[in-house]
Amino acid sequence: MIVVPVKEGENIEKALKKFKRKFEKTGVVKELRRRQCFDKPSIVNREAKLHAIYVQQLQQTEE
Repeated sequence: MIVVPVKEGENIEKALKKFKRKFEKTGVVKELRRRQCFDKPSIVNREAKLHAIYVQQLQQTEE
């Protein structure tokens, strides 16, 4: 459960912004979108491999 403490006289928009930020950090929406469709394990592995290659290339260009 997300709890957002609201101080005396604090604007409701600020409290809502804090709530949205905390909710985004939990990753609930991202997980829900990920579970909406099934991805074949071979596709997941391929994407992970491509991402690892991309990250490695970024690290090599920094050096």
